Amino acid sequence: MAKRKLKNILITGGCGFIGSNFIHYLFNCPQFTGRVINVDKITYAGNPENLSDITTKYYGRRYFFVKGDICDLELVRDIFHDYCIDTVVHFAAESHVDRSIIGPADFVKTNVNGTFVLLEAAREAWLEKGRPEGCLFYHISTDEVYGSLEKTGFFTEETPYRPNSPYSASKAASDHFVRAYFKTYCLPVIISNCTNNYGPYQFPEKLIPLTILNASEGKPIPIYGKGENIRDWIYVEDHCEAIWLLLNRGKIGEQYNIGGGNQQKNIAVVKMICHLLDEKLGSSVSRDSLIIFVEDRPGHDFRYAMDISKIARELNWQPKTDFKTGLLKTIEWYLTNQDWVQRVKSGAYKNWIKSFYKTVKHAF
Repeated sequence: MAKRKLKNILITGGCGFIGSNFIHYLFNCPQFTGRVINVDKITYAGNPENLSDITTKYYGRRYFFVKGDICDLELVRDIFHDYCIDTVVHFAAESHVDRSIIGPADFVKTNVNGTFVLLEAAREAWLEKGRPEGCLFYHISTDEVYGSLEKTGFFTEETPYRPNSPYSASKAASDHFVRAYFKTYCLPVIISNCTNNYGPYQFPEKLIPLTILNASEGKPIPIYGKGENIRDWIYVEDHCEAIWLLLNRGKIGEQYNIGGGNQQKNIAVVKMICHLLDEKLGSSVSRDSLIIFVEDRPGHDFRYAMDISKIARELNWQPKTDFKTGLLKTIEWYLTNQDWVQRVKSGAYKNWIKSFYKTVKHAF
């Protein structure tokens, strides 16, 4: 299949963890010469400072930012029109399972209604007003839509959906809407479902950055239940490479599983981070003594594991980063970016966008 041109890419949630890493990937990719239009609501996990280097170098030429809500249909329509959008990469989502248990309404609004608004805007712009050549709506999803595995087996693209949390239910609903727009309107779409990501710029509430920061600061490291739950971990740059390949050569209307081939118990992940920090920083007492076990959360899926044979077969993609190497790179990033960490913890990171864009009125 010929590569798509990817001239004007709308990236939703580009100030978040995976979105900002993907924007960095694009601007470090010699094959990409187009423009990125990043729309982000800047919720608690959206950090525009993640893209400070991209903004400084490319803003107004190849990188544009719009602070806005993907649930605002008029805003999204304007973006499609003003920037001649030919590609959507839809990252924007409420994503923390614990928060979905406490307040599921926000997950329905952003993950379901927001996806619907984007699909409608794309349908209007591409199908009703003349489709740009090679346009594509790429929807980023999760392995959690499949539910939970027992001790054996893998999720495939044919695995029935069985979401167990409000978060995974909202992502499952958005996946179904994307597929429905392909089947009903022939909207060109691709869906990918990925395992747990880790790496730079991840908000500190997630397991790996929380463990790195608490362990390095001598604070308790909480683990749900007995830490026996198993996740498949992928270094975020490997995920970005898979997205890039699918954008260029993925088959319209298809769904692809993306995984890291790193199935680890949560307790093993935490202990590995502790031991790596012991080696790096030194310690008279191992940091795994900081581990505390807390009451398990409701509906906690036992195990995730992905069969990635489809993307491997069709696009010759495999994850490149082994787990220990990825953890070492992640640990190094958090330890050497303490200013970023402190600004996230204090909330001061939200002031960065105001200072940079104070003369760029249309960004607000």
